[in-house]
Amino acid sequence: MSFKEALDSGKFVVTTQVGAPRGTNIDKMIQHIDLLKDKVDGLIIADNQSAEMGVPSLVACHLIKERGGESILQLTCRDKNRLALQSELIGACLLGINNLICITGDYVTRGNNIEAKPVFDLDAVQLLQTVRLLEQGKDLGGNELSGAVKFCTGAMLIPDPDTKELQLINLEKKIQAGAEFFLACATYNMEKFKQFMSYTQTFRVKIIAAVLLLASAEMARYWNDTVPGISITQELIDDLAGAKRDMALEKGIEIAVKYDKVKAILVNVMGGITRCDEVANGIVSARGDGNITVPLVIRMVGTNEKEGQEILAKAGIPFLKTMEEAAQKVVSLVQEGA
Repeated sequence: MSFKEALDSGKFVVTTQVGAPRGTNIDKMIQHIDLLKDKVDGLIIADNQSAEMGVPSLVACHLIKERGGESILQLTCRDKNRLALQSELIGACLLGINNLICITGDYVTRGNNIEAKPVFDLDAVQLLQTVRLLEQGKDLGGNELSGAVKFCTGAMLIPDPDTKELQLINLEKKIQAGAEFFLACATYNMEKFKQFMSYTQTFRVKIIAAVLLLASAEMARYWNDTVPGISITQELIDDLAGAKRDMALEKGIEIAVKYDKVKAILVNVMGGITRCDEVANGIVSARGDGNITVPLVIRMVGTNEKEGQEILAKAGIPFLKTMEEAAQKVVSLVQEGA
């Protein structure tokens, strides 16, 4: 089933983003593609996310398609003028990449190449309009195309009820320009998210909510400072900051299971700065306090891996060694409970 067919079917659509590396070693990206391609409806590759250079979204999407996955191209207006954007759209169509997210893009000062010159020849609404024009067989200069393009096109959405007038104006503009679906920026206030979604009911368009996992107060502050559209409450940051180092995971699990839509939790520990033994102690403590009320799947490798696994084994908590095993296990547990 294609991504568009999944959207049109009315099913609960699941997408995920695969990170594009900064360099030619794409082994980890390929591993993630192979792991996820048969488990989601679409794989998104960001286009120089947060104004940081990486493997081009078009190239990565082509790799996804070659490996049998359903790719979703992201195209930002920050780095390319209208000639380059139109050319890339035609190139994507020729490669069989037919899913697209149009974004204006973060300003270059947010990234790690701050001397780069921003373009912004078009914005997201104008790019959406450009796609529809190319689908009619003409370019922005009014010239006839030798073969039109075809895309399932989406855009970004900030689900903030406090600025609902602005957000709904942007939503309507993008729908009128041709957006068929929206990706909502991650939100950590479910009541506000529900409130905002109630305002969108008059628009017959699919909205996909984003989930980003918080591992620490530092991570939460970083996302607040660097990723536009994401708003993490100070209360939540204080909760994470107030947890002892080996209790941060317990606090994260406590926050996650507050929401009735959470059916299982996958803890993927790739110990670097985070030590596996500290995470293991947090898991044991959370289970002992009765905070874990849904199935829990753990994958643990990295710093102090042996010590962490010994802590889990002593507590009788099973763990898996590969991400593929863990992903398959958590999906099967959710399906069994459905």
